[in-house]
Amino acid sequence: MKTVTRVAVPIIFVVSIALFLQGHNQPGGGFIAGVLTSSAFALIYIAYGLDFLENEVLGRDVETAIEHIRHGVVADYRTLFGAGLLLAAGSGIAAIVYGLLYTDSGLSFMSQSYTYLHLPLYGEVELASAIAFDLGVYAVVVGALLTILSVVGAE
Repeated sequence: MKTVTRVAVPIIFVVSIALFLQGHNQPGGGFIAGVLTSSAFALIYIAYGLDFLENEVLGRDVETAIEHIRHGVVADYRTLFGAGLLLAAGSGIAAIVYGLLYTDSGLSFMSQSYTYLHLPLYGEVELASAIAFDLGVYAVVVGALLTILSVVGAE
């Protein structure tokens, strides 16, 4: 199980990033990338346990289930959830504010725009404002699912 986890988790993370980046043009985006990232962490929890993440990866000395929930990685997941919610809502509100300041008619909630970014050796890449919303959704999904997995796993 541990050997499969070492091989599968990096592959899951790469697929998650690819789905996240293609989300504003094709199916994918923040939700499915967040679910895949959470599944990678679930695989780590099954193979190594929650204590491995706290003690070995993050270098924290957390021993009891209550410490995991109050001061450990679960508190970090709740913070990630809140930050993602603020980012997702803020990206929608930013369109309204931009519309009020720079256009005559205003823009509706969640209006988006895009531009092209030229990267050396890669060429042109479309950069859409919807990526901010997708990042917020990603953080909400990862924060919520990992909070649930960690709390259930700590008990």
